[in-house]
Amino acid sequence: MAEQIRVVTLNCWGLKYVSKDRHERVTAIASALARSDYDIIALQEIWVEADYNEIRQSVVSRLPYTKLFHSGALGAGLAILTKWPIIATSMTPYSLVGEPTDAFGGDWFVGKGVGGVTIMHPVLGPVQLLVTHFCAKGGESGPEYNRTYRLVNAWEFAKVTRQAAELGRYVIAMGDFNSIPTSLPVNIILNYAGLVDSWATSHAHIPPPSGMLSPIEGVLNYGVTADSPLNSYRDSEPSGDPIVRKYQGKRLDYILFRHPSPNGSNDHLPRLTCRDSQVVFTDSIPGKSCSYSDHFGVEATLAIDMQAEGKQDDMASLKDTSAVWFNSPSELSSNVVTEVMSAVNTSYRMSQDRSRKELTIFATSILALIGLIIGSAWVVVPWLNPVFVLFVIYLSWLATTNLYEGFIFGNWERKALQNVIEELELYKQILVSQAPHDW
Repeated sequence: MAEQIRVVTLNCWGLKYVSKDRHERVTAIASALARSDYDIIALQEIWVEADYNEIRQSVVSRLPYTKLFHSGALGAGLAILTKWPIIATSMTPYSLVGEPTDAFGGDWFVGKGVGGVTIMHPVLGPVQLLVTHFCAKGGESGPEYNRTYRLVNAWEFAKVTRQAAELGRYVIAMGDFNSIPTSLPVNIILNYAGLVDSWATSHAHIPPPSGMLSPIEGVLNYGVTADSPLNSYRDSEPSGDPIVRKYQGKRLDYILFRHPSPNGSNDHLPRLTCRDSQVVFTDSIPGKSCSYSDHFGVEATLAIDMQAEGKQDDMASLKDTSAVWFNSPSELSSNVVTEVMSAVNTSYRMSQDRSRKELTIFATSILALIGLIIGSAWVVVPWLNPVFVLFVIYLSWLATTNLYEGFIFGNWERKALQNVIEELELYKQILVSQAPHDW
């Protein structure tokens, strides 16, 4: 049915050897998707190619066009499956995704970024489908510089989206953005990229919560997809996060869309509106006591209005309806740009301080190694030799790690931050020149 587009996004939590019940959950996800009527499926954390193939085979008769994105040492974990022909693909890695010493976080080892496919829709023509997964580090509380990597992800994602729209394409963006609706990263995504939040537009009539919510209300009314008590993989202990306590979880997963950028020749194009959006995959797997994933999924039905001529521009009218979550300016405001730049500049200075400490540890380790080598000539107790060897190995590891972290990664990180700082400075200058009375 060309008059509407059915979309779903799901973080599959498919980490090999780490994610609980992965085989059973992937099989259940594949079975559920095989029974569905979605036109577009976006998956995140689908790290194991065999899991992707299992899901792809379950829907291939209905969604024959698929793409698994490859990036980083362990893959991007991103995939798109669609019923319409794919005419182009791209993978844009984020410049900052994690620190190499954060082994448990794991973001450094995977290729987080923006996966994109261009499909040829029978009514809309070229449509850009984007799938992404932002860094999780930083949480939602505390100074904004704790979430600098996520801010960089949001800025780079917004640029990709904006460029696609400027090429005259509709954009549908899906994924786990690891950000609540009122956060600075989501502000950047919606206002710089010009995207519309399908959940917010279809639930604009829902007021902010005035009292204690039930977990079901959090899901049905406020789109909670993570940290819900309804999910079997949530920690059983009460959460200390005020957002989780207020909403009975967090809304981190989104389906967003926008029209092509106006250019004078596309004023009467069909327009997209969100007819409905729901949280899905909330039940336990049939016959099991576990959830499908540690996240719930989100689905949206996007209607195609062929009678768009003479109607108010969709972007402004739809974005006004998302005021339940935040006030939505037409562009990034001066305060938002200043706040992002402040966070990035603070992270830049912190990176310099960290590199100095790490390089000091490197130099100290080298001096200690030299001392051990010289001192070993005077060791007369045989049983001390293995101790010397183990200590040399440890110091060698410490020196190598801090040299890499302090010099190679430190410079890499600061150059990426400098790029964002310069881009934001230029963006602010352009806005000032175009609308000086607003600044």
